[in-house]
Amino acid sequence: MKTKLFLIFLMCLSAMAFGQQEPQYTQYMYNTMAVNPAYAGSRGALDVFLLHRAQWLGFDGAPVTTNFSIDSPVSENIGVGVSLMKDKIGPSSENDLAANLSYGFYINEIYRLSFGLRVSANVLDIDFSNTHVNDLNDYAFETNIDNRFSPNIGAGVYLNSDNSYIGISSPAFLKSEHFDRYAEPNASSHVINKQMHLYLMGGYVFDLSDNVKFKPSFLSKLTSGAPVQVDLSANFLMNDKICAGLAYRWNAALSALVGFQATNNWFIGYSYDMETTRLANYNSGSHEIFLRYELFNKYNRYVVSPRFF
Repeated sequence: MKTKLFLIFLMCLSAMAFGQQEPQYTQYMYNTMAVNPAYAGSRGALDVFLLHRAQWLGFDGAPVTTNFSIDSPVSENIGVGVSLMKDKIGPSSENDLAANLSYGFYINEIYRLSFGLRVSANVLDIDFSNTHVNDLNDYAFETNIDNRFSPNIGAGVYLNSDNSYIGISSPAFLKSEHFDRYAEPNASSHVINKQMHLYLMGGYVFDLSDNVKFKPSFLSKLTSGAPVQVDLSANFLMNDKICAGLAYRWNAALSALVGFQATNNWFIGYSYDMETTRLANYNSGSHEIFLRYELFNKYNRYVVSPRFF
């Protein structure tokens, strides 16, 4: 088991060095504040959100992510939000606490434009005792990393109407140096650098009939030294209660999504990812489930029917 943990850890290190370094979410359209701070308060409601993602089930040391957030408008123009994310991969565990502030205004009768600021604190832990090291004298694995703190700042822009949205953001502008070989605050040697990520997202809701709505959406992620990652999804909302659709992560996974509006306040969603890469031979897919609670207030303009985003 330790050997498998070490292998997955090395794979993740490689991916973090040359690919996407942030947690990925299949149901990003419901978890927008995780990547764009300008989304805070945009729903016009007190929004409490909890998501859990278990990736590559059956693969020891595979990523497991839990995300909790709460946001709300505090005036007609200002929204605030707080999020807490825990991401565990093999022997490493990251905790990220972020505060989000947005300022929005209507540019006409249809569209609202919001600007957001995000301030975050990241704490990293790595327990190398959970790995199998062939060279016991390798100094890179001699000392565990405990409570390594990294502050960061990000920003975003979000434009939305009753039936559409588009946003661009970067949750973390500052490059973070992780996995210090000696686990000393002032050491100059690092295994990887965590780069800035740029996100572009959008979606539109089509009324196919009185009881059926269709929403295609996308999320693209760009970072230095890695190919662009694109998520495409197509969801249907039936009778303002049941949501179902498919998603495709370019050259990575095919997903099925379902959701249910249990009451005016409670919504629950689930997705399953099936890998389209060679990793499919070593795992049984990824599962993601979330629960949302909303309490509408006087700033809400969308209480007639449930919003799709």
